[in-house]
Amino acid sequence: MADLDVTKKLHLYHLLYRLNLSFAAIVRRCREFQQTRRFNSKDLTVYQGLAQELQADINQSLLETIHQNELDDWARFGKVSLAREKELGDPDDVFLLAEERRKQKQKKKSLAANKRK
Repeated sequence: MADLDVTKKLHLYHLLYRLNLSFAAIVRRCREFQQTRRFNSKDLTVYQGLAQELQADINQSLLETIHQNELDDWARFGKVSLAREKELGDPDDVFLLAEERRKQKQKKKSLAANKRK
């Protein structure tokens, strides 16, 4: 899916909501038919299950695409956030990060040496 603007993304989520609302209405109508006791309850239970299975299948397929789009957006907009953090960061943070990295390496070497013993 190509990059979406906020309005198009909202429209997709709204369509998905309306689709699920329609499936909920089908299940609800089947239950209402069951309550009349004029129709085969077992058949109506099967129809509810079939509707919910189809709903789950459609949701899974659509959400797989939407999920990938969200991951792409997260990565793209995360770059904006990282750039801003870098801009606002203290120049001395580089030295703090280097010291932390040195400690991590030292700890790793120490663990490796202990394993060899």
